[in-house]
Amino acid sequence: MESRAKLFGHPIHPMLIVMPLGLFISAGILDAVYLGTRNAAIGTVGFWNIGIGILGGLLAAVFGLIDWLAIPSGTRAKRIGLMHAGINVVVIAILALVWLDRYVTVDHLPSTQNVMIEAGALALVMVAGWLGGELVDRLGVGVDDGANLNAPNSLSGRPANAAVPRPR
Repeated sequence: MESRAKLFGHPIHPMLIVMPLGLFISAGILDAVYLGTRNAAIGTVGFWNIGIGILGGLLAAVFGLIDWLAIPSGTRAKRIGLMHAGINVVVIAILALVWLDRYVTVDHLPSTQNVMIEAGALALVMVAGWLGGELVDRLGVGVDDGANLNAPNSLSGRPANAAVPRPR
């Protein structure tokens, strides 16, 4: 089932999830390092990583919703997609609460409790990522119809199932 939201022939949702995921992981690492070093600059960067990650995650969710709405009802893919989205919404909500809790502190520094909550959110995002992989790798959601190992470049304008001339 092809993605409904594409840019230059590629699904937008998977392009967008990379940034918030990386920001959330780096925030967790930076905040853990802050607890060990008490370097305020490191803790402050972790705070801003969470904030920017939330914005990126919400943007990615819009395109994920567009693709999810196109999945036929009653399918395993529809159920897995709902779980994937639901967990990611919970992660965004948890991290938004952590961000708001830190917003009122000097230099926006994390507490030990904040870092533990972030670790839990990262564990949840790993489950959501696995479900996203299940959607793409197992169920073929977002994969071009006719995709194959020799499909033409998406910028060529030819469909994925078009014959590709073999080099001589």
